[in-house]
Amino acid sequence: MTGKDLIRITCAALSGCIALVADGASSAAPVEPDERPDIIVILADDMGYSDIGSYGGEIQTPNLDRLAAGGLRFTQFYNAGRCVPTRGSLLTGLYAHQAGVGNMVSPGTAPGYLGRLSERAVTIAEVLGEAGYQSFISGKWHLTHYDYSDPEPTLHRESWPLQRGFDRFFGTLSGAGSYYNVISLMKGNGFIPSQSRFEGRETFYYTDEINDHAARFIREADGEKPLFLYIAHVAPHWPLHALPEDIARYKDLYSIGWDEIRRQRYEKMVNEGLIQADWPLSPRDPEVTEWRKAEHKEWEAHRMAVYAAMVDRMDQGIGRVIEALKETGRFENTLILFLSDNGGTHTLLHGTNTRHGYFARGGTSPAVFPGGPDTYAAYGREWGHVSNTPFRLYKQWNHEGGVATPFIAHWPKGIQDHGALRHQPGHVIDIMATAVDLAGAAYPRTHRGHPILPMEGVSLLPAFKNKSLDREPIYFEHIGHRAVRAGNWKLVAERGKAWELYDMANDRTELNDLAGEYPSVVEQLRSRWYGWAERAHVNQ
Repeated sequence: MTGKDLIRITCAALSGCIALVADGASSAAPVEPDERPDIIVILADDMGYSDIGSYGGEIQTPNLDRLAAGGLRFTQFYNAGRCVPTRGSLLTGLYAHQAGVGNMVSPGTAPGYLGRLSERAVTIAEVLGEAGYQSFISGKWHLTHYDYSDPEPTLHRESWPLQRGFDRFFGTLSGAGSYYNVISLMKGNGFIPSQSRFEGRETFYYTDEINDHAARFIREADGEKPLFLYIAHVAPHWPLHALPEDIARYKDLYSIGWDEIRRQRYEKMVNEGLIQADWPLSPRDPEVTEWRKAEHKEWEAHRMAVYAAMVDRMDQGIGRVIEALKETGRFENTLILFLSDNGGTHTLLHGTNTRHGYFARGGTSPAVFPGGPDTYAAYGREWGHVSNTPFRLYKQWNHEGGVATPFIAHWPKGIQDHGALRHQPGHVIDIMATAVDLAGAAYPRTHRGHPILPMEGVSLLPAFKNKSLDREPIYFEHIGHRAVRAGNWKLVAERGKAWELYDMANDRTELNDLAGEYPSVVEQLRSRWYGWAERAHVNQ
């Protein structure tokens, strides 16, 4: 018997014991560690439902498209509508308020609004670590307080990645900023000085660094243990920063304008079966002018070209992550999940001196063509509307434009129905349950002396085999926007406005409000939402 054989047997025995005794929790039967899959979650930031090629977009994303062709595309998967709530739900399997991040990361005392991960939540890394997994994160954390006036904050260090179960961390605590001169860049618990970031590089570009460190973690991982890797991108979140060679590929593509790009995406999505032909394309946002009447067309097309270049560059790096998996023999038994943290945004940026630094040509203005490190701009409502094709509204809202995400699941050893679609509704809370299921791990009742809230999600493994998911309704709330999805019904409301009711089987673009026709359904779903809100610590 070799030393590696002994280690493997020991690990198997230990993981079995953990599964049986961890805080008295029940679990699926333990699985031999060398048979359990590696799990990689790749999260894009502020990317709409239709941007990547396999979901209708014209942006070049060959690596993601190959994952989709060799795996599954979910058509009704949901995030939590904004970066912090989605990241909190994804990592904990709880609704964002239960995880302490119902809003963003400003310090608070209300249980649902701590502005950091709650002690009553555990992360996937913490749970899988107890089952023998090694865990890595490359990219944006954004789940702890961050003071932009302090370049090296120490507040609530216990909610940093290494203190929440990860073995290695490269990335940022903060939520956004320059891609060339990154705020709060870290390795482990230490901050990386600006002068040391360019060693051996002509250009530092954060998207490349996130993907390359993820690939490095794979190559340097312990070959005897399964791994969990969380690749948390900032791209394509504003500011519009992209490399010139990537922008050049899209130089003329968007000169036909947002109306025509939306129409082309819609037709492609219908042909692919991602949406039904009897769901009309939502009308142009009333605050968006017709393309033929738009001023500064060259500048408008350039803004979207930069955005496309950011998505393109992210995909290029994902290709390098895939190569690392193949080189290390892990690819065939790795579940890769890809999604976005919210829909496209309507945000505009103004000014040169911002919380993210000084940008000499800052502000979203036709006088400045963005992309370089001295610019600070966003692509605006016009192109955000395109990103969210065929839906309406944007990031922060709970209408489909804000919470619908592409969701790709690729696992050569475990998914044989290559290129298929899955229409079962899912939510980011399901990723924890799926990881626990695959790892044969024990989800704890207590952790470090704190009682832990039960998981809210369900395992997606039945959906991988095209079986239904036995689940409770899916709930949403962010800054007063609110919704509940139960079966084919969706009750949704904008902040301060009345509830709207939609039949998602026949009207997923949310154009025919049925609230007046089915008041009993409205009341039933409204009551369920308020019951959930009280249980989940939502401020009402």
